[in-house]
Amino acid sequence: MDKRLKKGGFTTLKIKDEVAKRFRRFSKNMTLSQSMTLLYMIDFFENNGLSPLESISPKIQTLEVLFKKRMNGMIAIMKDIEKHQTKPTVAMLQALFEQAEASKKPILEQKVRFEEKINKVKNNEENHKT
Repeated sequence: MDKRLKKGGFTTLKIKDEVAKRFRRFSKNMTLSQSMTLLYMIDFFENNGLSPLESISPKIQTLEVLFKKRMNGMIAIMKDIEKHQTKPTVAMLQALFEQAEASKKPILEQKVRFEEKINKVKNNEENHKT
């Protein structure tokens, strides 16, 4: 039991036997005392702005529709970001890397040709010495 309820006394409520039996079963299923069960129920209704006379299902459906709209909005934002920011950035980076690779190839080819020339000169020198 809650600390704030331990000091208080008990009082009686006039409710029908059938309702009392049902409430006691509900309290046992919740594994709470009857006072705590009733307190939590009242807190739930007050905190969520609900009335026991209202049906909650239309509110859930309304929330579901709002949630779907928000999700669709988020998906649209993400697609827009991908289309206008991510893909162009990737394309620019790929172009830079291709350019860098293209500029490296001639240097490598020049280096290979230079080494071939050096080898030819060495071979010629060796042939002339013999």
